[in-house]
Amino acid sequence: MRRRSLFRWVFLTATLTLAACARGPADYQQTLLVFGTLLEVKAFTDKPDEFHRAVTDLDQTFQRMHRQWHAWKGEGELVRLNRAFAAGEALLISTELVELLRQSQHYAKLSDGLFNPAIGRLIGLWGFHSDEPPGGPPPAMNQIQGLLDTAPSMEDIRFSGNRLSSANPSVAIDLGAFAKGYALNLAIQRLREFGIDNAIVNAGGDLCVSGSHGDRPWIIGIRHPQGEGVIASVGITDGECVLTSGNYERYREYDGIRYAHILDPRSGYPVEHVASATAISHEGALADAAATALSVAGPGAWEKTAARMGLTQVMLVDEKGRVYLTPEMGQRIEFQQALPEVIIGVSESDGSM
Repeated sequence: MRRRSLFRWVFLTATLTLAACARGPADYQQTLLVFGTLLEVKAFTDKPDEFHRAVTDLDQTFQRMHRQWHAWKGEGELVRLNRAFAAGEALLISTELVELLRQSQHYAKLSDGLFNPAIGRLIGLWGFHSDEPPGGPPPAMNQIQGLLDTAPSMEDIRFSGNRLSSANPSVAIDLGAFAKGYALNLAIQRLREFGIDNAIVNAGGDLCVSGSHGDRPWIIGIRHPQGEGVIASVGITDGECVLTSGNYERYREYDGIRYAHILDPRSGYPVEHVASATAISHEGALADAAATALSVAGPGAWEKTAARMGLTQVMLVDEKGRVYLTPEMGQRIEFQQALPEVIIGVSESDGSM
């Protein structure tokens, strides 16, 4: 279920040339290398010194998160926690990670288990616990079934204050489909604390924004998941986050068959029929979790999943290039090229964004 974003978001707003003597708000931008991807922090502000201090602070925060929440590298909190689960032991962890895991448990329940960060062992079995694309044949069916039989779930985690344990030793947490959305929300909050109220933070195509770009919203272009160029553009308003789950940037290929890195927790196999799923919400962590759940749900069940998770701003692109939209998303998105088919779903959610 761990995945990287599919869409490369192209900013349609013009970038101003920076000058030390610039008067009034201007565009300032810095790029960091965190979470295994480039993170762009862009602000429209008249406080360049505060902006640079804020970015330095963010860099330190994100580097710490990367060390502590990496699922298989180093000796961070998450590695130690998974080791404790496997040994049937309890471990005292930070309040921040406790909150993150409580949120992920909640969203797993909302998604009816389609979003399941507890399947880290399954992700490792498929070879996606690696910085390099896995090669060779897929895992054997009996290996996959063996893990499915143990049914690892977020419900297996026991919370006793900050001390956690698991009723199931097969539980191994991988936050790759969740932590980035949480971190992007945190970045916007931290920028506000430094007085930067108009900003956009983009981590490999997943992003959150605050304020606006002058007298207009932040406008982003969406690259087509199955081709070149921009498929659509959308204006993103204050506090919104846009998270995408896609199946073509990270995969395993063997004997002419491509296996997506997004895994269905029910079958143990990569999802099919979906090229990407995008969710917009003021809660980055929710949008991140939902994008994965929607990919697993697929064209036949995406509306039900969106409704269960309280989302009204959703877009799905299937393997044939058909685009599925909630009515609310359909009203705000502008397509830049002809599409094979656009299907507007029926909004079942009474949730708010």
